[in-house]
Amino acid sequence: MKNKKTIIVTGGAGYIGSHTIIDIIENTDFDVVSIDNFSNSSPLTFDRIEQVTGKRVKNFDVNLCDKMAFDEVLSSISNCIGVIHFAAFKSVPESVNNPYLYYHNNIESLLNTLEGCLKHNIRNFIFSSSCSVYGNISTLPVSESTPFSLAESPYAYTKQVGETIIKDYAKKFEKLKTISLRYFNPVGAHTSGLIGESPINPPTSLLPIITQTAIGLRGKMFVHGNDYDTRDGSCVRDYIHVSDIASAHVTALFYLIDKKNKNVNTIFNLGTGEGVSVKEAISVFEEVTNKKLNYEVGPRREGDVEAIYSDTTKSKNELGWEAKRGIEEMISSAWNWQLKLKEEA
Repeated sequence: MKNKKTIIVTGGAGYIGSHTIIDIIENTDFDVVSIDNFSNSSPLTFDRIEQVTGKRVKNFDVNLCDKMAFDEVLSSISNCIGVIHFAAFKSVPESVNNPYLYYHNNIESLLNTLEGCLKHNIRNFIFSSSCSVYGNISTLPVSESTPFSLAESPYAYTKQVGETIIKDYAKKFEKLKTISLRYFNPVGAHTSGLIGESPINPPTSLLPIITQTAIGLRGKMFVHGNDYDTRDGSCVRDYIHVSDIASAHVTALFYLIDKKNKNVNTIFNLGTGEGVSVKEAISVFEEVTNKKLNYEVGPRREGDVEAIYSDTTKSKNELGWEAKRGIEEMISSAWNWQLKLKEEA
């Protein structure tokens, strides 16, 4: 179709980006293109997307920090009405060890993407943010109006700065409509079992560490801290299925396209509203899979927040979105994906 509209997904080969591309293909009439330089992902992701959807997605292998190369890509894409910006480094421990990498990559790539949207008249922009912007807070659950606390890691700080940059751009350039989606903790895999979390670098998120330990890729895993002021001493998180996160991006896209936004910049939390501790997640995994997990308690990990979970009121009432999948489905789908990876090895 000649006048078909296009959505650009930066970081489209990544975990959440790939699931969002699938949701766009399956639930909209838009064309979708990806921009991903595979710094923490694989070109094989697009084979998996094609297996699920029957469609081959075009990817541009470009670093968004290269402004000229990015501009050439944007010049080649016609009828683009929106960008969903996932492309960023996301490991808390790595950001603590190498803050320069995170400040340079996450902030410069965002600035170049926003400038590209303005130059090429792309009016709708969705930002992949994080609940880490809230820091350590004493009042739970957190709502979109909860003030930021001190960022616990350089990664978290890049998300705080990123949201501020977006807000300032949206105020200055009113033709640019923006949404920042603050994810809590995405986990799980697509219901097909054909695609899931598969980073090039060693994972630092809980669920892939659990599944890799259970499958034998790791000898054991560690619970980072046993002395937090939580119900069992381990960190508490709001885990949310990656397919629910993906659907929220499509919902947010139509929210902007249909001009439902009251402001040029809108914030939404994406969570289930329920906190699950690390030890509880391990127990659920053992129940769901009937496998005993080899783990031990270690020291706290620098950069970790003690406990956080979402107030989902605004996303339900204003965005019209809520999570559908529970922790058991999150964990079983992640395990099915790990079994698939073993089968392919």
